[in-house]
Amino acid sequence: MFVDNVKILVKAGAGGNGAVAFRHEKYVAKGGPYGGDGGDGGNIILKVDSGLRTLMDFRYQHNFKADAGGQGMTKAMHGANAKDVYISVPPGTIVKDLATDKVIGDLTTDGQELLVAKGGHGGRGNIHFATARNTAPEIAENGTLGQERQLQLELRVLADVGLVGFPSVGKSTLLSVATSAKPKIAAYHFTTLKPNLGMVQLADGQDFVLADLPGLIAGASEGVGLGFQFLRHVERTRVILHLVDMDPNNGRDPVSDYQQILQELDSYDPQILQRPQIIVATKMDLPGSKDRLADFKKQLQLADDEVYEISGVTHAGVTKLLREAAKLLQDTPKTPVVPIEDVEEEKVYRYQDQKATIQIKRLDDGSFEVISESVSSLLQRSNLNYQDGVMRFARRLKNLGVDEALVKAGAKNGDTVVIDEFEFEFM
Repeated sequence: MFVDNVKILVKAGAGGNGAVAFRHEKYVAKGGPYGGDGGDGGNIILKVDSGLRTLMDFRYQHNFKADAGGQGMTKAMHGANAKDVYISVPPGTIVKDLATDKVIGDLTTDGQELLVAKGGHGGRGNIHFATARNTAPEIAENGTLGQERQLQLELRVLADVGLVGFPSVGKSTLLSVATSAKPKIAAYHFTTLKPNLGMVQLADGQDFVLADLPGLIAGASEGVGLGFQFLRHVERTRVILHLVDMDPNNGRDPVSDYQQILQELDSYDPQILQRPQIIVATKMDLPGSKDRLADFKKQLQLADDEVYEISGVTHAGVTKLLREAAKLLQDTPKTPVVPIEDVEEEKVYRYQDQKATIQIKRLDDGSFEVISESVSSLLQRSNLNYQDGVMRFARRLKNLGVDEALVKAGAKNGDTVVIDEFEFEFM
């Protein structure tokens, strides 16, 4: 089964908490704080593996989670940093963040990596908070949470040369003749339901990747038939071989077929038609095919050297065609890359803009809810198990302007204040 579109959930590890500890050693007077920092959480990283051809593995595993960083320990010992989680994907994978609907990565080369979920930072231990006024602080930070994202992975096959045309025009046969690939070949439409790849190796040492792509039908650019499943893979090919069936007994009109394929490609993405294209007349070993080809050239006003004749049965014309494709590749730009629409940057909260981001909401029970991303981040980082930590949190809230905002909203001493899941009495 060919899988080229999946959704996955990735969750990076949280940072470990910093420790509150003190030095208690014989002969060491006034030992002071001795709590170490927490370790960083593991990242989630996508990495290209050229040995993969589909996204099949993701049918059975949709969720990926990295470990949290280790907790800080006494004797100023740093918690262990968690290992990163690497997820292998095939070349040609496009990564989209479903929350923003933005493309965040286009993975095309072997070994290329993309950080998709960043692990949380470890919290600082109390060894960092000693001052001349407080030489034994019971203050430590919690680690930050790791990123959690839902991603869509879409595979667009990477091939140098792509075979396009209506079903049963001989694309799979040409692939089997030109390479060692073994695609399914049969005398009925849509025997190719997935892209097949093969490596063409010419006698002069040139080589390139050839792709047999699923056949088009009218309306494919609107999703009819295999529709977008086919067209997304055409986007990546550098040279197009447009195969047209010259069998006089197939009940089809080659001119109409040729024009219909061009129309579908143009409707999907006009830029595809700007790439080099070779018209290939197939099944030229059949009686009457020569006359049909002559009529085809006449109606489209094509010169003899603008159409390449081949036979999948006798292999006539195949080598000449492949040499021409290799020649065009030398002058054709590398694989088109999907533009990255969004580069995520770590947010930095500055004092001057924090007050503007604080909202106070009066709840039905008379309590006040503080709504602020910066305040929520402060709460998550604060260790409130110690009195020093509580006092530090209260000071930071005041500096952020929370006290002032609560007073303006009508809060009085004794009122309940809610920040996320945390409640306290306003004083």
